[in-house]
Amino acid sequence: MDSGPVESPSGVGVIDKAALVLSALESGPATLAQLVSITHLARPTAHRIAVALEHHRLVSRDAHSRFTLGPRISELAGAAGEDRLLALAGPVLNALRDKTHESAQLYRRQGDMRVCVANAERPIGLRDSIPVGAALSMLAGSAAQVLLAWEEPERLHRGLQNARFNATVLSVVRRRGWAQSVGEREPGVASVSAPVRGAGGRVVAAISISGPIERMGRQPGALHGAAVIAAARHLSELLANSEAH
Repeated sequence: MDSGPVESPSGVGVIDKAALVLSALESGPATLAQLVSITHLARPTAHRIAVALEHHRLVSRDAHSRFTLGPRISELAGAAGEDRLLALAGPVLNALRDKTHESAQLYRRQGDMRVCVANAERPIGLRDSIPVGAALSMLAGSAAQVLLAWEEPERLHRGLQNARFNATVLSVVRRRGWAQSVGEREPGVASVSAPVRGAGGRVVAAISISGPIERMGRQPGALHGAAVIAAARHLSELLANSEAH
């Protein structure tokens, strides 16, 4: 018998338990023991629910066999007409691309990965193309730095393991409000990112531009940091206004 509440909030117990598991994974990867601790479900129940969700790609496993949110989550979010962030992001990304003349992207974190959920490609010339739906590592790149920099200490420390940046770099990111990378994610590619904030100031996404080092230089943040921050703040304001109505 589960050690959690007897009554089902929705009246459909299995759905409530599945929702508990998904909510538990919102803050990052979790072992079965951690799922049990967070959800207060019995161990066999937590395992059964997580494995069933994995079958439907709503849950995945990372390299350490921990449970994480699965790719189906972002697919459903992308298809949802009421996804305010994606609905608002297009014009902002287009404007950022036109201002910087570099490809622009919007990333959300999903477990140990970051997923490109919207983009605005540079139309001609050499560019760094990141298709919508592409899942990239959280261990390298300016967007990964931004998505990790404002995390809670425990999760931040865990995210730095094997990363190509360190705590000092993230401290600088928090102080100046933007991150840069030069050949960190991929040789020859530079990028600049800034945080998009939702309710309560929580970082919900990273807005980025990326392109060849030969054009963006070895200090791309000095060249484009202000423009990327302005775009991130504008998108954050649009999101706050949409949530208020």
